[in-house]
Amino acid sequence: MTTRLALGVAVSGLLLATSAYAETAATAWTDLNLRAGPGISYDVVAVIPAAQSVTVDGCLDASNWCRVTHGEFNGWASGDYLTAMVEAPIVTNRERLAVETITYERSPDNTVGGTAAGAVAGAIVGGPVGALVGAAIGMGVAAATTPDERITTYVRSNPVDPIYLDGEVVVGAGIPETVELTEVPESEYYYAYVNGVRVLVKRDTRRVHYIVR
Repeated sequence: MTTRLALGVAVSGLLLATSAYAETAATAWTDLNLRAGPGISYDVVAVIPAAQSVTVDGCLDASNWCRVTHGEFNGWASGDYLTAMVEAPIVTNRERLAVETITYERSPDNTVGGTAAGAVAGAIVGGPVGALVGAAIGMGVAAATTPDERITTYVRSNPVDPIYLDGEVVVGAGIPETVELTEVPESEYYYAYVNGVRVLVKRDTRRVHYIVR
């Protein structure tokens, strides 16, 4: 059975870039998914490494998603995990940074598995952003240790039903108690397929320890 999330913000119209706003340089707090559209129901097209820079073209007015360019890739990233020349997420400092407001016309062709998300299973708990506010720009989240290959192979070889939660999946984010996780035998981990990515979750904390790409 597939549990899906309906995006919490309705957006319409074509992408607009008609104002005189300048592009904004920003840095990812942590390894951050770059998606085909502004929401967790869209495919991951690339990953922005922690402390790497991106160019922000603009952000949605009623959402925390921003359209960005990273190297040869263009896509959408959660603005909660992007910081510019202020010690806070970029989405809470749009006016100060003169970040352009843009809109997006949703296309089901780019959603995970070609299907739009439906019902919400819960919300990702916390994550590293709150703890990082006030930290030095570019420090990023400490890289998670890579699990034993036996563990990642087991996760890849034993798929589970997808779960959709409100919020982007990053290392350090918590998985709510309402979500049923699957045990990795003879290890300290659970695992799940959350928002289109496979995650290893520490059993004692229920926090994402590693994203299996």
